[in-house]
Amino acid sequence: MKIRVLIVDDHDMLREGLISFLKAYPEFELVGEASSGKEAIELCLHLEPDVVLMDLLMPEMDGITAIRHIHRAQPKIRLIALSSFGEEELIKGALEAGATSYLLKNVSAQELADAIRSTHLGLQTFSPEVTSSLLRIMQTPHKEVLTEPLTPRELQILELMVAGLNNHAIAEKLNISKFTVKNHISNILGKLGVKNRLEAVRTAIEKGLVHLG
Repeated sequence: MKIRVLIVDDHDMLREGLISFLKAYPEFELVGEASSGKEAIELCLHLEPDVVLMDLLMPEMDGITAIRHIHRAQPKIRLIALSSFGEEELIKGALEAGATSYLLKNVSAQELADAIRSTHLGLQTFSPEVTSSLLRIMQTPHKEVLTEPLTPRELQILELMVAGLNNHAIAEKLNISKFTVKNHISNILGKLGVKNRLEAVRTAIEKGLVHLG
């Protein structure tokens, strides 16, 4: 099965470049292109792509707003923020809105291809510059207090979730059963007030709950 991709960018030349890139990989299928966030939302409803490459700074409706609309209406669609800018506020905004990955437009074709594959599987992918910004965000003192604090073990598991480990890898690293990991993650989701792992990771990043590096 090919990975069905929708391209969203208000610059014609950049869209053409991304189209040429996709054609070089037979595993990808271009299902549509949009030049605004509003158009992207409409196309997603009709085309139901697997992955959307979303520019963030566009007229009419910006990419972050479009990501939020698409993620709420069609949570199965994976969204990659693809931007020329890596400011912390943009990164936080895109991830909080529902983007799975955030890449800068200077990534190589191979890096972009790998990111599309990983994002399609629900795995987060970031450009190195974006990862550095995320580390700074996570190191910012947390000002909010959870109604019920996470236990040391839950914080440890949350840190591994942010690092991209799945349940099996977490169980092996901590030498506990996958059932125990699943129970801890269920407790983490409840305490953070989120529905899934991706939302938990975004909340951890937003609130600076874990410290990596």
